[in-house]
Amino acid sequence: MIGYVFNLMLMLAWAAITGLFSMGNLIVGFLLGYLIIAFTLSDAEQFQGYIRKGPRLVSFALYFFRALVISNLRVAYDVLTPTHLMKPAVIRMPLRARSPGEITILANLISLTPGTLSLDIDEEHFVLYVHVMYLEAGEETLRELQDLETRVLELMR
Repeated sequence: MIGYVFNLMLMLAWAAITGLFSMGNLIVGFLLGYLIIAFTLSDAEQFQGYIRKGPRLVSFALYFFRALVISNLRVAYDVLTPTHLMKPAVIRMPLRARSPGEITILANLISLTPGTLSLDIDEEHFVLYVHVMYLEAGEETLRELQDLETRVLELMR
């Protein structure tokens, strides 16, 4: 994961050197940084891991953007219409994430999505308590949150 932070720094450095902060130039800078980092890794296993994470990062970004748009539309519809479809609840989500970094990123991504808010973490039992605005089917909501956790763990590990 640190490799991608460094890659973003190389991308911004490329844009600063060229003096052009357009989307196309940022993409070129990201790709150049990607290649530079990939070829400077000494271990072949590190190289393969770094290469595999690129498509996962893009896939996760598209997945999260889609979830963000859908939840924004749902909350906006509920706010703008006279009928309120909210059924708020607090659900208990068992975590497979173990490191503080994984748990923090997951909790923040959940809180970024409209309609959900991370409330508390039981570190002893690895449980995250989440407030949800729409609890039509508790199992489905829990499954969606666990799908997000799976994607975060695939990206982080």
